[in-house]
Amino acid sequence: MIVAIDGPAGSGKSTVARRLADRLGYRYLDTGSMYRALTWLALERGIPLEDGPALAELAAASPIAIEDGRVLIAGEDVSEAIRAARVDRAVSTVARHPSVREMMRDRQRQLASEGDAVIEGRDIGTIVCPGAEVKVYLVADESERARRRTADRPGLPADALATDLRLRDEGDAAQLQAAPDAVRIDTTDLSVEEVVARIEELVRARRAA
Repeated sequence: MIVAIDGPAGSGKSTVARRLADRLGYRYLDTGSMYRALTWLALERGIPLEDGPALAELAAASPIAIEDGRVLIAGEDVSEAIRAARVDRAVSTVARHPSVREMMRDRQRQLASEGDAVIEGRDIGTIVCPGAEVKVYLVADESERARRRTADRPGLPADALATDLRLRDEGDAAQLQAAPDAVRIDTTDLSVEEVVARIEELVRARRAA
C-alpha cells in the first residue's frame, strides 16, 4: 500500500509521515529531501540553478538513495546539510525545472514500487503516485507554519524564515495541488499524534475495503 501525504512547507508532512511509517511498519520516503540533495550538490559544484538541462544531467549521474532515514548523493550522507538555509532558499528554483522533475519522479516511482511506503511531498497524490490507496493533503495557518519552521531552524531570525516560507510557497505553487480524492486535514490546532491517528484510520478503512 502507498500512503501519499502532500502539502506546503510547515504543514507537518515530514513529522507526520515519519511517525506514521514507524507505526505501520512501512518505508518512509521524503521526496522533498531528494530535491534538496540535488540542490545541495549543485551548490557545491557551482552549477547554475537556472540551467535545467545541466541539473537534470547531474541528477541522472548522481542517483539519490534513501537508507534508514539517511539521504545519500554522490557517495555522501547529506541528511543534515540539506536542511541549511541556503538550500531552503534554492530548492524551489531547482525543483521547478520540468527536466529535473521528470528525472526525480522516475526515481521516486522506482522507490515506491519496492513495497508498502508512506511517501510525502508536493505532488505525490497527483503525479508521482496517482494510484496511491490513501491520499492526504495537509494544510495549516501561515503563522503556525512559520512557527514550526522557526522551531526546526533554531538560531535563524523568525522574519527571515517567514520570508523564506513565503518564497517557497510562491516557487512551489505549480506543484501544490491536492488530488481530487485526497483527504484534506488542517493541522493548525492538532498534535502530531492526532494527525497520525486520523491517517491511520484512513489506512485501516482502506485495508478493510
